[in-house]
Amino acid sequence: MDGKDASVWTEIEKAEKENRRELVLQGTNTDERIQSNGGLSSKVYSLTLLNYLEISQCPSLTEVSENIGNLIHLQSLILCRNKIASVPKSIGKLKSLKVLDVSVNELQNIPEEVSLLSELNTLNVSCNSITSLPKGLSQCTKLSTINVSKNGLTTLPDDLFSERLELLSTIVASENALEELSANISNLPALKTLDLSSNKLSELPFELGDCAKLKEINFKGNKLKDKRLEKMVNGCQTKSVLDYLRAGGRGRGKGKAGGEAGEKGDTAAGGGARNTPKKKGGGKQKRHQQQEEEDELEKMVLRVLHVSDSPTAVTIKVAAEVKEVRPYIVCCVVRGMNLHSGNALKRFLMAQTKLHDDLCAKRTTATIATHDVQLLKSPLLYDARTPDTLKIVPLGRKEMNAVDLLKHLQQEADEQRKQKKRQNVSGLHKYLQLLDGKSHYPCLVDTDGHVISFPPITNSEKTKIKKSTKELFLEVTSSNSLQTCKDVMDALITKMAELNKSTFDHKEADGSDEEGEPEPMPAEGDGPTGPELTVQQVRITDMDGNLKVVYPSKTDLTAESGNLRVIR
Repeated sequence: MDGKDASVWTEIEKAEKENRRELVLQGTNTDERIQSNGGLSSKVYSLTLLNYLEISQCPSLTEVSENIGNLIHLQSLILCRNKIASVPKSIGKLKSLKVLDVSVNELQNIPEEVSLLSELNTLNVSCNSITSLPKGLSQCTKLSTINVSKNGLTTLPDDLFSERLELLSTIVASENALEELSANISNLPALKTLDLSSNKLSELPFELGDCAKLKEINFKGNKLKDKRLEKMVNGCQTKSVLDYLRAGGRGRGKGKAGGEAGEKGDTAAGGGARNTPKKKGGGKQKRHQQQEEEDELEKMVLRVLHVSDSPTAVTIKVAAEVKEVRPYIVCCVVRGMNLHSGNALKRFLMAQTKLHDDLCAKRTTATIATHDVQLLKSPLLYDARTPDTLKIVPLGRKEMNAVDLLKHLQQEADEQRKQKKRQNVSGLHKYLQLLDGKSHYPCLVDTDGHVISFPPITNSEKTKIKKSTKELFLEVTSSNSLQTCKDVMDALITKMAELNKSTFDHKEADGSDEEGEPEPMPAEGDGPTGPELTVQQVRITDMDGNLKVVYPSKTDLTAESGNLRVIR
C-alpha cells in the first residue's frame, strides 16, 4: 500500500516545485521512510513530467501502486534491489518507456502488459524467482537488450526469437534451468551477445552458426553431449564454436555454411581403402586435435604473486573516517595486460563500463578504478575528506575541489535536461545522487598527498591508463561489504584474462586504436609475450598496521572456470 506521507519527502517536493524530469530515491534514508510510512509516498505518482524514475536499494519496498501508470512520460523506470513481489499491470500504459529494470527483487512473474511497451529497448528482470516470461514480447519491436539471468526459467518463449525483433542484440539468460535453445535463434539478425551459461543445455543448435553478427557467446557451465564442443565453450573460443556449428559438428555440415563442404570433409577424413584403417587414423587425429585444444586452454593463466615476493609492492592504509562513508576497499596489481594492440584498450574500458552497469548496479554497490602503476607513488592512503578539502584532477578536466567538481557536473546535467533530445543525464552526471547527504567524501591519496581516486565519481588524470600502460593498479570500493568488492574484483580480473587471450589469439596490429597521436611501440622484449597475467597481492591495513585485507587471498579467484587456471 502507498505511504501516508507522515515523513518529509524533500526530493519529491523539490521535483514537483522545479518541474524536474528525473527523480532518484535510494538507500537507507529512503528505506526508513518507506518502512515508517507503510509504503512509498503517493505523491510520486503525481509527478507526471518525470521521464526518469529510480527507486532502489529499499528492502521495505514490497509493492508499487497501479498509479505508476499515471507517469506516461517515463522513459526509464529503475526499481532494482528492493523486495517488490509483483509488477502492476498498469505498466502497460507507459507507452514512452524505453528502459525497465526490476532486477534483484522477489518477482515470480512479469505481467503480459509489458508486451504493450512498443518503445522498450532494455528489459532487465534478473535476480528474481521468475519461472516463465510473458507472451507477446515480439511486439516490443525496438527491444535491444534483455537480461533474465538468475531466475528459474526452464524455457524461453518462442516469440523471443521472432523475426520482428530485428534490433535484439543482447540476450543474457545465465543461471537458470534452460534445457534447450531454439533453432529459431537464427531469426535474430542483430544478435551480438548471447549468454546462456550455467543452465541445463545438452546441445547447441547448428543454426546458431547462422547468426552473422554474433561476437560473444557464453555457454560455460552446461553439460554438453559433444565433449569437443564443450571444451571450446569452456575456453571462450567464440569463433571456433561458431565455425564448428557451421560445419555441423565433427565435420558433418548441417548449417547453411556446411552442406557440400561437410560431405567432402567426411570423405577426406576416411582416406580411402589403401590408407591406415579409419578407426586407428581417426583416433590419432582426434587425440591430436583434443591435445591442441587443451594446450590452447592452458594459455589462459593467472599467476598470483604473494605480497612477500615483492618488496616494492604497493601498500595501503585505511583511515578510520571512511567507516561512515565507504568503508570497504580491495586492490591488486596486474601485469601482462596488452593494451597496445588494436582496440584492446577500448575493449577493456567498455568491459569496465559494463561491469559498472551490471554487477556494480550502476556504481551503487561498488565502483572500479584503474591506474597506471608507473604513475603511482606508494604508500597510499584511503581517506575521507570534506568536499572543500578534497582536490583532484578529474579525468579530462583541470584540478578543482569536490565542491566545484560536483557543481560543474550538476550544471552540465541541468544543461542536458534542457536539450529536447537528451532529457536523461549521462556520464558522470548519473552518479551525483550517490553522494547526497554526505559530509565527507571517500578518496585514495598518494604519498605526495595527491588524490588519485574519488569514488564513485572519477579517477585522476595523473594516473590514467593508456595504451602504453604495462602494469595496472586495480581498485574496487563499496559501501555494502568487503565480499562485494572481492566479487567485483574477481569478475574484473577474469574478464581481463579473457580479453587478453582474445587480443593474442587475433594478433591485432599495434596502435590501431585511437587515442590522439600514436604512442611509441614497446621495445622488443619489453611488452607481454603471451596472454598470461600476473596478479600481485596488495596488502591493506589500518593506520596502526593491523591487516584488514589482502587480495587475492587463497579464497579469491576460486570460481570454477574452464578457461582460467590460477597458479599460486
